[in-house]
Amino acid sequence: MSRIGKQPIDIPENVEVKIGENNLIDIKGPKGALQRQLVYILNIKRENNKLIVERSNDSKKSKSLHGLTRTLINNMVIGVTQGYSKVLEINGVGYRAAKSGNKLTLTLGYSHPVVMIDPEGISTSVEQNRITISGIDKEKVGQYAADIRSKRAPEPYKGKGIKYADERIRRKVGKTGKK
Repeated sequence: MSRIGKQPIDIPENVEVKIGENNLIDIKGPKGALQRQLVYILNIKRENNKLIVERSNDSKKSKSLHGLTRTLINNMVIGVTQGYSKVLEINGVGYRAAKSGNKLTLTLGYSHPVVMIDPEGISTSVEQNRITISGIDKEKVGQYAADIRSKRAPEPYKGKGIKYADERIRRKVGKTGKK
């Protein structure tokens, strides 16, 4: 039995959950609404204010998807109630970010500025050298943060580039000249 999959998901009072045909799940909360088509092998039941994910059989596929399905539903519930956010830091001389409308302009030492448009449902804010990405879909927030970081990943010698706020960069010692 999956340790994660067998745990029930608590549904807060201000969240509305609809389980449709073929495990199409709609979750609406104070921050917005999310919809996801989940795998048909598993059964999703609602009992009182809890959602329970159960396997219909003990096949290898249903065992491997049990915990994942429960986690995806839990992430949706958390997203519509609290939301998700990621913080990126920009380090380097002349590296900066600017926000205008839904466009994020990054100056990262290239011959041109890098302009990124915020995806639907995602908002960004810039304060000095920090970019905060927030939204209700955990997957979209994480992917957009990874896309921004990939424009100039941190390098190990001086630590220049874009990194997550909680990320530690393993620094290397540079060359030493012969005298």
